[in-house]
Amino acid sequence: MPERIKNYYLGCPIWGNPEWKGALFTREARAGDFLPQYGKVFNTVEGNNTFYGLPKPGAIERWGKEVPEDFRFSFKFPRRISHELQLQHAGADTRDFLNALAPIAGKIGVLFLQLPPGFGPGGMPALGQYLQSLPTDFAYAVEVRHRMFFDDPVAEKRLNELLSSHHANRALFDTSTLHLLASDDPDVITAQGKKPQVPERFTATGGQPFLRYVGHKTVAPNRPRLTYIAGIVAGWLREGRTPYVFIHSPGDLYAPQISREFHQILKEQLPGMDLGAMPPWPGESEPKPPEQMSLF
Repeated sequence: MPERIKNYYLGCPIWGNPEWKGALFTREARAGDFLPQYGKVFNTVEGNNTFYGLPKPGAIERWGKEVPEDFRFSFKFPRRISHELQLQHAGADTRDFLNALAPIAGKIGVLFLQLPPGFGPGGMPALGQYLQSLPTDFAYAVEVRHRMFFDDPVAEKRLNELLSSHHANRALFDTSTLHLLASDDPDVITAQGKKPQVPERFTATGGQPFLRYVGHKTVAPNRPRLTYIAGIVAGWLREGRTPYVFIHSPGDLYAPQISREFHQILKEQLPGMDLGAMPPWPGESEPKPPEQMSLF
């Protein structure tokens, strides 16, 4: 079995991009092949599908069987809980969510609670009560987007202290590179419209720092910023934390390639730590198709 990534978790925002066929995935891969082939390379993934609703019965069990034992899903809390109820009177919905994940509890990484932009410091009592209600079996990450959590030092300090007191991680989204781009590329424009423009933060409040990055669409222009955030991740590893890093890109076509570049940069920054190796990609390992002979 090929060596795998060790001591931290690295993945993409999704596991099923058909445009990855011929690179991460084999050329003839079907939708049912995407997760098994993704799981051969990466050891985590953002589970954004649960944000929109609970999976159909049996889907969770199937996903768990399709990935290696060291793989961790980082599912997002349903928007019913985070956006509609804003954490209040959400006990029944939370139980439904956690019960749905129970069949693969051993393969759950960090559960991701993304709060809406309107959820400000006034909601912190509700956040504290909600975190207190959650079972300690899982790790959690909380992302805030309200500007007062960035612009008001008192509010930010209270937030970080609240998260630390519940051993919850502050979900960090590094979008600064993306929003500096001047581009007419439709994927970049779409990403700039969807991704939050928030100040840089790399505060670790728990044992599983949860970092998402989005920058340039292709690999090479990302290297300076990847080197910078690799230094942050290296610091967390030296502190004994277990980081979760998710690499996005506009359109996500090159997210796997940018992830591979990040892993190599991180290894160079931590030569004395065993971070394992990114396994060969199924699409790059399969035999090349035979060349057709010309008729002329």
